[in-house]
Amino acid sequence: MSCDNLAEGIEELEPSELGTKEYWEKSYQLELNNFSDHGDVGEVWFGEEAGMRMISWLVKNPDLVAPTDSILDSGTGNGMLCVDMAREGFSNITGVDYCQEAIDLADKVAKESGVEVKFEVGNILHMDSAALKAKYKVVTDKGTFDAISLGGSAKEDKETYLRNTFNLLEESGIFLITSCNWTKDELIKQFEEYFHPHHVIPTPVFSFGGKTGNMVSSVVFKKRKS
Repeated sequence: MSCDNLAEGIEELEPSELGTKEYWEKSYQLELNNFSDHGDVGEVWFGEEAGMRMISWLVKNPDLVAPTDSILDSGTGNGMLCVDMAREGFSNITGVDYCQEAIDLADKVAKESGVEVKFEVGNILHMDSAALKAKYKVVTDKGTFDAISLGGSAKEDKETYLRNTFNLLEESGIFLITSCNWTKDELIKQFEEYFHPHHVIPTPVFSFGGKTGNMVSSVVFKKRKS
């Protein structure tokens, strides 16, 4: 699949500091310091409800995802999505992030919460860790594709991200993503070469200026046949 095909009909986002590793390193170092000082886990992107909607779907579909199935949280940040999945009974969870500061924070948060989750430094664009050389039944993403979409080489990096996510999944794998930058239709369009949509998770609707839309989009995809 070419980058041109990926972007066909999709207007790229303007690059932002949120698409840089330097921004996230500084952010998670601050959050790590705050957690050490007074136990604040830091910002939960898109709110706790967004993560719980993802987890609720997993819990309600045991025919597709069992509690013991392997799950990878891509771009795990402070690890709260992993922690909440573990609290709901999922027992084979790995979180990866390209910032050491995020992984240090996630480790501390998980230990404080009394759950077992494996965290590892790794960049999904480079597949540069042991966790990114394994296979998973489920890959979750809450904001990582968004951050990649804001980088200076977003078009190419999105293609790499989707190809690598596809390769990380088992043949019957599930890719569950929440985005604030892309609508469900834009996600489906950009992912269509590698994944087909299985379910759109309902999210809050807002109205402004006579238009109605969703603040975030959550979509469950299934891996296409190799």
